[in-house]
Amino acid sequence: MEFSTENKFARRMDGVPRSFIREILKVAISPDIISFAGGLPNKDFFPMEELRDCAMKLMSGTDRNIFQYANTEGYLPLRQKIAERYAQKGLKIDPANILITNGSQQGLDLLGKIFINEGDPVLIEEPGYLGAIQAFSIFKPQFVTIPLRETGIDVALFKEKIELHQPKIAYLIPNFQNPSGISYSESVRKEIANSCSKKQIFLVEDDPYGDIRFKGVAKHSLHHYLPDRTILLGTFSKTVVPAFRMGWIVAPDEVMEKLIIAKQAADLHTDYFTQRLVHQYLSDYNIDEHISRICATYGKQAAAMLNAMEKYFPKEVKYTTPEGGMFLWVTLPEGQDALQVFDLAIKENVAFVPGNPFYVDKANVNTLRLNFSCSNEAETEEGIRRLGNVLKKIK
Repeated sequence: MEFSTENKFARRMDGVPRSFIREILKVAISPDIISFAGGLPNKDFFPMEELRDCAMKLMSGTDRNIFQYANTEGYLPLRQKIAERYAQKGLKIDPANILITNGSQQGLDLLGKIFINEGDPVLIEEPGYLGAIQAFSIFKPQFVTIPLRETGIDVALFKEKIELHQPKIAYLIPNFQNPSGISYSESVRKEIANSCSKKQIFLVEDDPYGDIRFKGVAKHSLHHYLPDRTILLGTFSKTVVPAFRMGWIVAPDEVMEKLIIAKQAADLHTDYFTQRLVHQYLSDYNIDEHISRICATYGKQAAAMLNAMEKYFPKEVKYTTPEGGMFLWVTLPEGQDALQVFDLAIKENVAFVPGNPFYVDKANVNTLRLNFSCSNEAETEEGIRRLGNVLKKIK
């Protein structure tokens, strides 16, 4: 009898998509293609020599515990370093309220496990972060989307949806949002916190890009306005290296208790040696100087892309102008299909991410995401020129 996998898998896997971006990157691997599709930090800023020195320092010692099992919460001195960095931003965070995770993505998975029952409403931005959509989809929520405007989410609709759906969590990226590059204004942040202060809801504030500001003035965290009800997600993937998968969650006591249980069930603890290595790096080197170099370069790369778009794109094409992060968002004229544009662009050896995967209930959308952190100014100019030629041919 031939073995069949039909009805063998858990129903929770039904309808959960593969990563759309990972599939696109398979198409865009040709060396002839100029790719704006990845969400990758610039590898030129990975501190290889510094990390090698830190690893040698750890390995040349006599502390064999660097290879041992460790506690679930994470290496305390590393959590203290993270708390100190929050203090520089005016946030008072107890290291006991920090859990080290395998990247922010594990943080999303753990939050899904402890908060979401099948059918539960979860508020997210539209367009939303694909990684969160994918992580939460495993738990079969009802996604409630709030459109993004130039200054952040539509606050009036946000209040309306909270009243209507009574969600337990709202997932937001206030700084240089992925995919749009939009940052919330200070007034929008205040309004969000005020509207949630009297409701039974947690704000999940994901902030992978907040340190990468290359223009404008930093805004307050949602945690500043609503500390007892804001859960923070952070990562070293954009500022140190992504390969370490070193992230964290900041959460109130009652949430942290559940997160620790979920983390223990998942993997006991995050890689201990890598935690020690990141801590050594933070102790021996000035990460703020390192980040300032990233910001300076990303600012030039973003400006190069925006200047090229102004030069080569049809005037009816609209796009965001981010003050930091790694992405900007393009809106084509009504009726144009970004997937069709993608197929034509690949033939011209330029790639991007069509907007489709960033929505939970829309198809054939006229939006797309561009990444500017991994292309030099000459590559950006040429890639945008090619894409502009494609857009001029679309009717």
